[in-house]
Amino acid sequence: MARLRTWTGIALAGALCVSVAGCSSTGGKRAEDARKAAAAQGKAAVNTPRWTFAMITHSGDGDTFWDIVQNGAKQAAVKDNINFLYSHDDEAQQQAQLVDAAVDKQVDGIIVTLAKPDAMKAAVARARKAGIPVITVNSGSEESKAFGALTHIGQDETIAGEAVGEELNKRGRKKAVCVLHEQGNVGHEQRCDGVKKTFDGTVQDLYVNGTSMPDVQSAIEAKLQADSSIDSVVTLGAPYADTAVKAKQGAGSDAEIDTFDLNAKVAASLKDGTLGFAVDQQPYLQGYQAVDLLWLYKYNDDVLGGGKPVLTGPQIITKDQAAALEEYTQRGTR
Repeated sequence: MARLRTWTGIALAGALCVSVAGCSSTGGKRAEDARKAAAAQGKAAVNTPRWTFAMITHSGDGDTFWDIVQNGAKQAAVKDNINFLYSHDDEAQQQAQLVDAAVDKQVDGIIVTLAKPDAMKAAVARARKAGIPVITVNSGSEESKAFGALTHIGQDETIAGEAVGEELNKRGRKKAVCVLHEQGNVGHEQRCDGVKKTFDGTVQDLYVNGTSMPDVQSAIEAKLQADSSIDSVVTLGAPYADTAVKAKQGAGSDAEIDTFDLNAKVAASLKDGTLGFAVDQQPYLQGYQAVDLLWLYKYNDDVLGGGKPVLTGPQIITKDQAAALEEYTQRGTR
């Protein structure tokens, strides 16, 4: 039975450097100390009303990707004087109920993912009927406008998949496995379909039980043992990349492991050559922009995108770029 997550109200704080002296070598430390002090007090950069925004995602427990999304959302919430609420459930019906709960709370704005859009359609419609502006984020770019959302923030999953296929071609790969860890997630299907569109070799889909890493590892390992011609394994989320590496080692395979999404572990593995490349969709930016654009809509009736999704990716990250991003992945913003 799916677990219904409880709401948590979060107030993080940040501040801007407001003095020229704060940019000097000695003043820099004073400015940083002042910033930390202001952060502890939760000071905002605006004097608009303290609106409440709710973000409801399809994340499962322990997914580091959504930690990064939240980091961005929380930082924007501090700046914009927003009371930020976050909840999640990887079961679509439960996620829809969380949206309904946000509507019942009469929040001022809703940010939601549409990984399984059919299950979310009625809940989003109820929010819009209640006069609550909605922004979709991460998944559901194709359904966002039809559902009445102001805009969608994320990467186009098909385009991201196509970028992976092109990168595999550059690397001379011939046979790939695309590992789908959440059955029914339309974004995941679009990623693998995108790879197939541009990859000159062959791609096989491999469905795994993403809630159990041992099961994921054994499924990938079995696939590699059964077919030694597989030279690439593409995972659709950063936490699964390391598991695929272990499966590769267990199978005695030479296949390259590549992944969608970035975190500190992926950056380190890119740097040491354990992974070939990663596709970054900038989750911090997705969370930050979602909150900030809702604030702009409430404050100034602004809408970004002109009816099209606001794209945050894809960006191919290789060993050459990994070192430059390591600082940011370690602090949880990339």
